[in-house]
Amino acid sequence: MGLPLLDTSRLCIHTITHKPWSLEVALDHFAKNSIAGISVWQSAIEEIGAVQAGELLASYPIDVVSYVRGGFFAHPDPKKRVQAIRDNRIMLEEAAALHAPLLVLVCGAHPAQSLSESRDQIQEGIEALLPDAQKYGIKLGIEPLHPMYADSRSAISTLRQALDMSLTIESPMVGVVIDVYHLWWDDQLAFEIKRCGIENRIFAFHICDWKSPTTDILLDRGLMGEGCIEIKRIRNMVEDAGFLGYIEVEIFSNIYWQMDQEEFLQRIIAAYLQQS
Repeated sequence: MGLPLLDTSRLCIHTITHKPWSLEVALDHFAKNSIAGISVWQSAIEEIGAVQAGELLASYPIDVVSYVRGGFFAHPDPKKRVQAIRDNRIMLEEAAALHAPLLVLVCGAHPAQSLSESRDQIQEGIEALLPDAQKYGIKLGIEPLHPMYADSRSAISTLRQALDMSLTIESPMVGVVIDVYHLWWDDQLAFEIKRCGIENRIFAFHICDWKSPTTDILLDRGLMGEGCIEIKRIRNMVEDAGFLGYIEVEIFSNIYWQMDQEEFLQRIIAAYLQQS
């Protein structure tokens, strides 16, 4: 009897996870290891541009899952808010060139104003993008971030806030991105994931782990199984809610970026399979 086949048919990896690799190098390694999906960060296409990147992506048997990251709508200066909308419209054009079906939104916040003001500006920004999103057929995914980022990165800290905003906007083009790193602590998570499933608003699911103790709140994410997040439990919740899309590995780590990236990729695959 032969060895069982390793199932990576739902495994997607973000380009930022392998930050030292160019887009082409990442695609080469992903294809050789049967990685099924890739989520592309804007930084990964800066050198070659969206059109050339789109052509490169199309030449590999790997699905483009999302484009990362739009947003940052909140600011007390109206001119900055207008510029943010312009920047996001450019990102939608780039996402279309990449054939990405989703633009992930890190919505923004500003310490000089209240969270409620920031949330109002976030909603206004997303609503301003809707005509372009509909034109290109690209969905907008609101990603709530851990409350430790509420000062300057996101006034959307819970899945409830993200879902409520998407429902208020009243467009099937707007939904939520569930990232275990940001939401594992929430005692209402199971209930809110169910709500998201009922409303058909789960657009993406991201995984990594929270190391304890962590040495950096941004750049010390762990491999799955390396920390304290109940990844299997949350994945089961998301799948029970009807989401059967890609499981996206998104790891920012000064430690892992310094190691041999092929070795890191093998560790990712092993950790993913253990959590499946």
